[in-house]
Order: sequence, then structure tokens, then C-alpha cells
Amino acid sequence: MKILCIGNSFSTDATHYLYGIARADGVKLKVVNLYIGGCSLYRHYRNMLSGEKAYMMELNGTQSGFYVSLKEGLLSDEWDVVTFQQASHASPHRETYEPYLSRLAEYVREHAPAAKLYVHQTWAYEAGCPRLMNMAKTESAEEMLSRLTDNYRFAAQVIGANGIIPAGDAMYRYTKSGEDGALLPIHRDTYHASYGVGRYLLGLVWYMTLCGQDVSENTFRDFDVPVTEEEILRAKKIAAEAVRSFGE
Repeated sequence: MKILCIGNSFSTDATHYLYGIARADGVKLKVVNLYIGGCSLYRHYRNMLSGEKAYMMELNGTQSGFYVSLKEGLLSDEWDVVTFQQASHASPHRETYEPYLSRLAEYVREHAPAAKLYVHQTWAYEAGCPRLMNMAKTESAEEMLSRLTDNYRFAAQVIGANGIIPAGDAMYRYTKSGEDGALLPIHRDTYHASYGVGRYLLGLVWYMTLCGQDVSENTFRDFDVPVTEEEILRAKKIAAEAVRSFGE
């Protein structure tokens, strides 16, 4: 399977371990993330119009240092899946999605007609993160998640997407899964995913959603920072719960 992400740092987090998780099961993936930090749908749309070589290509979780335009990225291979996402700070705001997402989807269907389209549900900031009010204009992580979830469902409906990748749902579930109501850390800076279990959890959700694979016996352990066996088991359980419940 060949996956192209039209994204930003949140898709970097989500796909960093995806290739390795698949390889551990003997599943062949090619994962390319078209990366611009903090890039919104509006900026992707402007890049589409300008043809600017603004995107660094990240291949299988590694920076290539090679820059392409959106069109060049789409034409660089025959993609099975193309994903879209809103910038995290704009994700709770419905008015930031259209008409940019529809135009982008039309462009992708023109240049990658065989690809399935998926919407990547980004996640809420950590409780207490200054960005909640300053950028997302929300009172709490719960409110941010509720609003962005509604917006991603709207986005998927607008473009007739093949599905939604429930990354935000999984991140929130993990945070709330501590004993006696204790919040578990899953962010590294109150908004990006942690380098270990955070990115791992996201990779599992992407893998299960796009490849339809069970992860209970997956043996991937090639982490950038230490991840405990307890965290691995928790991430597998929560990824499965998020994927199952989001599709109901």
C-alpha cells in the first residue's frame, strides 16, 4: 500500500512509526508525508494554486530534505490512499475547512484518481495548554476534541471520504486511561504527540484503519525513546477501541 499525507507536524507524528509497525507484520507500505509545519487547509489550497515547491517529503518516517510541489507529490507515485487534515489550531473552527478542502479533494482526484481519500482526525491539546484558549479558542481539551470531531465528520461527508482516521479519539482515550482517574502523559510539549508511546499509538491507529490489521501480536519495538511493555499493551488496547468505536 502507498500512502500520501497532505499534512504538517501532526501527520509527521502520526506516520513516524507506521512503516515500521507494518514491516513488523510483513506488510509492505510506502508512506510519504508532504510536510509544512502548522500548515492549514487554506495554505495547502494556496500551494495548490501556486505550484510552489513548499513541501518537504518525509519517506517512511524519515526526512528526505527533498522539496516538491503538491502536484509533484501527487504525481510521484500511484497512491492507494491520500489523507487530509486541518491545522490543529484551526481544527475546532468549521469555517476554516471550506471551500479549501473541497478544492483540494477535487485536485487530488484529478491527479491521483485511483486513491482512496481519508480524513485524519487531529487531536486536542493537553489540559492546561495555553494554546487551548490562545489559538484553538476553546475552554478545555474536551471541548476542543468535541468540536474538531464534529468538524472532521463534516469534512469527510463534504468530500465523500472513504473514512476517518480516529487519531484524536485515541489520544484522548489514552490520556484518560490512568488508574483512579489519573491523566496519563501522551504529549511532548502539550500539543504534539510524545516521541515514544504517543507516536506509537498514532501509528497503530493509522495501521489498523488503513490496512485493516489486528495489532495485538505486532512485535514492533524500534522506538526513538524508551516505551515500556505496559505502555505498548495499553496503546494496542486503546487503538483497537478507538478504531472500533469510531466506526460504529
